[in-house]
Amino acid sequence: MRLLVRSDSVLRWHRDLVARRHAAISRPKRPGRPRIVHSARALVLRLARETPSWGYRRLHGELLVLGVKVAASTVWEILKKAGIDPAPERAASTWSDFLRSQADALLACDFLETVTLTGARMYVFAVIEHPSRRIHILRATPHPTTAGVAQAAKNLVMDPEGNGSRARFMVRDRDGKFPDLFDAILADADIDVVFSGIQMPRMNSIMERWVQTAAANYWTGP
Repeated sequence: MRLLVRSDSVLRWHRDLVARRHAAISRPKRPGRPRIVHSARALVLRLARETPSWGYRRLHGELLVLGVKVAASTVWEILKKAGIDPAPERAASTWSDFLRSQADALLACDFLETVTLTGARMYVFAVIEHPSRRIHILRATPHPTTAGVAQAAKNLVMDPEGNGSRARFMVRDRDGKFPDLFDAILADADIDVVFSGIQMPRMNSIMERWVQTAAANYWTGP
């Protein structure tokens, strides 16, 4: 059986075939969110199971640090579909519980601003040991510098009587006088820095109480 066609019909069929193939290749992708890579989903679930107290926003931040770029809402959806609470209640890890459970390993620090008997304004950098309430005056200067604060951290961890070897946490605020090197020096001594909340002095109440007492009695240092 023979099929007789005209040459112009063959050319037209060829043009239609090429046009359809070109349209398929250039067709825009289906709208909507891109599919989540399986490895990213697995990493989210692994972090959630290993750190059950982390909510989806904390997990999202850790993923960004690891170079995994996903939206926070995507992390929420992954956890929800897996039956994991995206924002777990952390009643078992409140600030008060932390202070009580780590009382024997806590240090706290702060600056005291005062005026000496000679009229000079001084900035006193002090550290308090939570278990014994022992005070360490690490620096008193009219002009605090980040280098001086870093040196004070070195002096603390190198002092055999400075409780640096027994401490595991240092509570401090977010004052700009503290350089990154301050935290790094403590980290090398296995002391983790724990930040108090912004404008929440009660989170560092023991240190704040001493500062108020010292200020009320007027510092008369050099």
